[in-house]
Amino acid sequence: MSFGQYIVIPIFIAAQAFTMMLITPYIPGTPAAIGAGLITWISFQAWAMYFLAGCNPKMGAKTLAGYAGGIVASIAIFELGGALSGLNGATTPWGLYLAVFLVVVPVICAEKVPGLDFVPSWFVGAGVFFALMTYIKPPADVSKYSWYAQVATPELIACVMGLVYGHITVAFRKTYEAGLAAKAPAKVESKEAVNA
Repeated sequence: MSFGQYIVIPIFIAAQAFTMMLITPYIPGTPAAIGAGLITWISFQAWAMYFLAGCNPKMGAKTLAGYAGGIVASIAIFELGGALSGLNGATTPWGLYLAVFLVVVPVICAEKVPGLDFVPSWFVGAGVFFALMTYIKPPADVSKYSWYAQVATPELIACVMGLVYGHITVAFRKTYEAGLAAKAPAKVESKEAVNA
């Protein structure tokens, strides 16, 4: 493939990134406290996860399941960590550390569950949720449980968006490269005809 043929692929992907930047700020349910910048980052991250997962819809679905599982695991860590940190009237970070230990065991065991076995996506989904929950303060009038839902919903929507973009990228590239390959033999035959 010549550079002139290849450059079409990066231009297509750049156009996708451009449209993602335009669309992502309008993901429904995104709290103003989170803002478009972080949600856009999640979409780009999920787009990359599609490639890390093997570039196919089945693994894309496993990635989404892992993001959702990571959110559930994060909530379990927050809740269990809070309960364990306050034991005996002392507030310590050890409760959080113990909660992480206790929750990570079943997360890793998901490796044995078909459909949930792409464990890296659990960690990415949990990391995103932890970042949003740790660094973004909820409005004063929102309960903790409502805030969990308000953060989880746009995270999952952004994940789906990134995975869809990944699928489109792969589909375009396969179609484009197949078209180039189909044209290549015709050029060889025409050269042979000229030389004969």
